Amino acid sequence: MNETTAWMDEKYTQVYEDELRGLERRRAQDSSCTIRDIEGQLRSFYISQGNDQEGRGAVGDIVFEATIAAFEHFIAGWKRQGG
Repeated sequence: MNETTAWMDEKYTQVYEDELRGLERRRAQDSSCTIRDIEGQLRSFYISQGNDQEGRGAVGDIVFEATIAAFEHFIAGWKRQGG
């Protein structure tokens, strides 16, 4: 792995895993949480990702990408389980 991009991969992985853990915890602990709630959050992330008027920079872009990927993964898994 290239040293100049290794930190990017590490950041992506950290955010992705943290988001998945948070989503799993939320689903387990909040009986009112529905797949539609999570999908609504994901839609807002899509909108925010496209609204980068100020230029959030490399770290901000990585955080958005990893967060969105985690939400997409979580939703797909929930749907496979019959969500």
